[in-house]
Amino acid sequence: MSDVDLADLEAFAAVARARSFRSVARLRGVSASSLSEALRRLEARLGVRLLNRTTRSVTPTEAGQRLLERLGPALSEVAAALDAVNGFRDSPTGTLRLNVPTAVARLVLPRLIGPFLDAHPGITLEVATDDSFVDVLAAGFDAGIRYDERLEKDMIAVPIGPRTQRFAVAGAPAYFAAHGRPSHPRDILNHACIRHRFASGIMHPWEFERDGEVVKITPTARVVANSIDLEIAAALQGLGLIATFAGFLESEFASGALEPVLEDWQQPFSGPFLYYPSRRHMPAPLRAFVDFVKRRPAPEIASAGVSG
Repeated sequence: MSDVDLADLEAFAAVARARSFRSVARLRGVSASSLSEALRRLEARLGVRLLNRTTRSVTPTEAGQRLLERLGPALSEVAAALDAVNGFRDSPTGTLRLNVPTAVARLVLPRLIGPFLDAHPGITLEVATDDSFVDVLAAGFDAGIRYDERLEKDMIAVPIGPRTQRFAVAGAPAYFAAHGRPSHPRDILNHACIRHRFASGIMHPWEFERDGEVVKITPTARVVANSIDLEIAAALQGLGLIATFAGFLESEFASGALEPVLEDWQQPFSGPFLYYPSRRHMPAPLRAFVDFVKRRPAPEIASAGVSG
């Protein structure tokens, strides 16, 4: 067994946990064919089939499940043993892999990555943007960034970025001139709207709150997209109202190209958290990033996020 490649074992473990070649390939930034080749190579060397693969599903065989159960702790120990050497360096080296939502990638991380990498020139930062809820460890990431209601169990959570954020509903001046302004959230039902569809297919309702009154509406969509840039462009052209985190619209608000409405219905909510597993041996690049985040003061309020 000495000729078994550690990278092939890691690829098998990731695919077996996620039960998908495509999702692991997408999250790791590699091709599904390269993962499939790693599995074929590993199965050939072991002389046993590890995964049952069809066009619709990937499931471990009995042998594959047994290997996965024993392999997880072993791979963690190998990684910890190799990373222990980093503790003897003046500055740690290695790759830090993060899985983050679109909003964090656009509005939180840009302020952090420059100072962090300047302080740690031996670290490479790899970021995958994903608005779905994924098992970051199974997908090969060191940590994830999510909002508190979406944190996984058995994880340590550290606040990162602004601690308070806000949504905004906005439209172009020309749109308001032609259609008027909503004075209550329910008025939005009479307006054309620009809505965001997530990769899961979900379009969240628009939610408002004021003086204890909570209003949720499902507006009529004139434009539906999964690109905030396209959604903002549609709003700028006067095609309807957009609802998104205000951080995406700061420049449009400053120029007057878009104008907010129903501001007194937009309540602040908690900002994102960096989360990672509570394990004894933390990879040196992750430890450096956690320490950096803890030392860095966060702005009291900001408006970052994704559209609904």
